[in-house]
Amino acid sequence: MARYIRYLLICCLVSVSGAMLYAQSPLPDVYGYRHLQTIFKGDTVDILIKSKKGEEHLKKPLFLFCQGSLPQPLLTRYEQNGQTAVTNAFVFNPDSLTRHYHVAVISKAYVPLVADQRDLNPDFTYKDSTGRFPRKYLERYYLNYYVERNLAVISFLLQQPWISPSPLVVAGHSEGSTIAAKMASRSTRISHLIYSGGNPQGRMLTLISRERAHETDTTSGAGALFSQWEKITAQPQNMDFSDGDTYKVTHDFSQPPANYLRRLKIPVLITFGTRDAGVPYLDLFRTEMIRLRKKNFYYREYPGTEHNYFPLKPNGKPDYDVFNWDRVAEDWRRWLLTQPPLPALNLPAPPPSK
Repeated sequence: MARYIRYLLICCLVSVSGAMLYAQSPLPDVYGYRHLQTIFKGDTVDILIKSKKGEEHLKKPLFLFCQGSLPQPLLTRYEQNGQTAVTNAFVFNPDSLTRHYHVAVISKAYVPLVADQRDLNPDFTYKDSTGRFPRKYLERYYLNYYVERNLAVISFLLQQPWISPSPLVVAGHSEGSTIAAKMASRSTRISHLIYSGGNPQGRMLTLISRERAHETDTTSGAGALFSQWEKITAQPQNMDFSDGDTYKVTHDFSQPPANYLRRLKIPVLITFGTRDAGVPYLDLFRTEMIRLRKKNFYYREYPGTEHNYFPLKPNGKPDYDVFNWDRVAEDWRRWLLTQPPLPALNLPAPPPSK
């Protein structure tokens, strides 16, 4: 059951002016995660921190993970063998990263931090009393809100006595990769970027690529997507969410992240499954960076795997029995240890010799 829950959750992944930041009274831990809250533009922001057991107050650098799309709680309770179990707040096991970092993830706006599986949609998204995504979530679902909020959270976390200011790693997967890339282009504090499962040419081209992959000699849906894109570009600030994603969110996430990435001078690791829809655009970006002799980009590909690093069966369906996310996170850790500045642990002084 735990593996099934994790698979379903994974399959659903696909600047600070004006912010008010302050710490609230100490909060109890939540299922083994340290729970912090702050305020951003009047919104309560929930943050979960995973630290190595016994080293919660040891000064370490920050590793911030930007999750993918959809309003899913960070933690989902479910029944397993008559007992309550809880999903991981990260798509990967963060334990290897906690050897060097305090690992953080931020909840989606106006989505509960913890929810029961029975109260969620089949794809584990949260619905309010009307049976729809929360209105306040949808009103904040656009690129710059999450970029600015996340940078504000970084400023808040750097005020904690157990966070080192450097290095500062930001990683993002899928939609989170675009958020992370734009954050890195806006903040000189960020020292390393991990760009996972993204498309440097933006969301709309990913949608078109996925549609092309299912075309036959008699059917094609790409024309409808181009027509939709024409409507979106005519009203790029339209926040009407009555039919799903707003024009604004699709327009924002369709602006090529390559525009943010190519300006970066910090080390950037790009990881992807080679059967992901965005791979042709990743290959295009890679060839262009080679042509420009940009040496700060590194690449780690996972042959034969899809968007969430599952290998594909002969019928083209993901093989959920092969879970690669922990391997991906370990590869991130190993790469980070090759890129200065390296994390330096302020270990407690040894006891005096007798």
